[in-house]
Amino acid sequence: MSEAANNVVVETINGDSHEFNSLLASSDRDFLVRNNGDQVKIDSLKGKKLGLYFSASWCGPCQRFTPNLVEVYSELSPKVDFEVIFVSADEDEESFNSYFSKMPWLAIPFSDSETRKRLDESFKVMGIPHLVFLDENGKVSTDEGVEIIREYGVEGYPFTSEKIQELKDFEEKARKEQSIKTILVSRSRDFVVASDGKKVPVSELEGKTVGLCFSASSFKPSADFTPKLAEVYKKLKEKGEDFEVVIISLEDEEESFKESFAAPWLALPFKDKSCEKLARYFELSTLPTVVIIGPDGKTLHPNAAEAIEEHGIEAYPFTPEKFAELKEIEKAKEAAQTLESFLISGDLDYVIGKDGAKVKVTDLVAKTVLLYFSAHWCPPCRGFTPNLVKAYKKIKEKDEAFEVIFVSSDRDQTSFEEYYSGMPWLALPFGDARKSSLSRKFKVQGIPKLVAIGPTGKTITTEARNLVMAHGADAYPFTEERLKEIEAQYEEMAKGWPQKLKHKLHEEHELELTRRGSFVCDGCEEPGEVWSFYCGECDFDLHPKCALEKDKETKADAEEEGNTKEGWVCDGEVCTRA
Repeated sequence: MSEAANNVVVETINGDSHEFNSLLASSDRDFLVRNNGDQVKIDSLKGKKLGLYFSASWCGPCQRFTPNLVEVYSELSPKVDFEVIFVSADEDEESFNSYFSKMPWLAIPFSDSETRKRLDESFKVMGIPHLVFLDENGKVSTDEGVEIIREYGVEGYPFTSEKIQELKDFEEKARKEQSIKTILVSRSRDFVVASDGKKVPVSELEGKTVGLCFSASSFKPSADFTPKLAEVYKKLKEKGEDFEVVIISLEDEEESFKESFAAPWLALPFKDKSCEKLARYFELSTLPTVVIIGPDGKTLHPNAAEAIEEHGIEAYPFTPEKFAELKEIEKAKEAAQTLESFLISGDLDYVIGKDGAKVKVTDLVAKTVLLYFSAHWCPPCRGFTPNLVKAYKKIKEKDEAFEVIFVSSDRDQTSFEEYYSGMPWLALPFGDARKSSLSRKFKVQGIPKLVAIGPTGKTITTEARNLVMAHGADAYPFTEERLKEIEAQYEEMAKGWPQKLKHKLHEEHELELTRRGSFVCDGCEEPGEVWSFYCGECDFDLHPKCALEKDKETKADAEEEGNTKEGWVCDGEVCTRA
């Protein structure tokens, strides 16, 4: 294969330089391939900006990222000298071909595993998807192409540090000069849409309080929240308030997008590029999220969804003063909280026992009660339940004024009954309406969750699960005072123990006295908890008893060796004449 007269030079991440042909070609190949089998000479890439895309069909994050890159490539390639080269990490040619068929760019042939491996090493690819951008002179612009495409899309072109800094500076300026127009108007659009498809100029929202509702109706928490927001919207409109809602839909399906119009409010058009941009701008971390924009165009609150769920129309106008007022209301509610206040709702004044019998909530007053939010379909829940059962039985032996109530997130009655059959405590009936209000009140974002209610009906802690995992039944009654007692006991337990020691079962490193919760001793292979002599580098644990006894034996052996008769040498197995 002849070399091109004017080879492009590529500077790789490690500072080495390669001729363009020597980087992408092999001894018997001077071309790249398209997914239709066409061969494209490497020389034809001269003067183009390149993206080296390290990816594989078996990689979930790659599968999700590739469409983003396709969209950027499709927009850029007709306008500028830009090309992408796929460097596959697939393990067979069939997978390569199937994945590559979705890509409109070039690739290193799958058969050339040597070049693919060399590129991996040259660009220090530690994980995929990985995207390296080279400028027209072959110099590396950045090896953070994936992050740039996700963050800025086509606006990041030509993917240089200068361009990225320019975009960041622009965003910072936009934050300082934020208005409803800088938020919602894009280069190609100055309107939002109504449910009937009508275009409404963004300028009509100026001077109003606007709720930007990030939503995905296919996501149950979003779907459950939409009717509540619609009710608040309707009531505020009836009162003549200048309040609007703009849906920022994150849906992939247009039918689901249309379902977001549960009220006659507004939305960004389906799949508008500003949706993802606004999700980044407002640092979206959960759904539903309702960002409140004040009449001056500034952000009043980063997420009023919880306040809307809890307080409804009373949360309006979502100002700092209103939220301070709501906080005082919450404090007053907490001060007046009793078991009956949140566990009784109308005729629902009972829980059920193992035999299905109704147990009055009033019968549980003056007891310490744990609310156990859990579900059979949840592996962490099934893993934690046996620990809770063990702790429950021990606590009940000592104190009858204790109870657990299972609050199920199971999807059907059969699953609920199967899961509850292994629990020795009480439960809310399956599908009980109180479940949603309890989840809101105790801010249940994930399960398993264990909330401890004291004998007065006040909340002791919403993190009782961690206490049971760390201390088992000893955590009862889950109060700060009890935790301080436990800490004092643990400190007393470790008095006189060395902070570090060497041990013949782990001669590579010193073992350090460490709080470990629960572990399995690598010496006796028995469970342990609280204290371990531990090597973090090797994940090696020894019970203090094992570590200290062995330490004593080692010292005794050393003393015995020290008494060896003069003229003899002992190696621990046999003594021989020197």
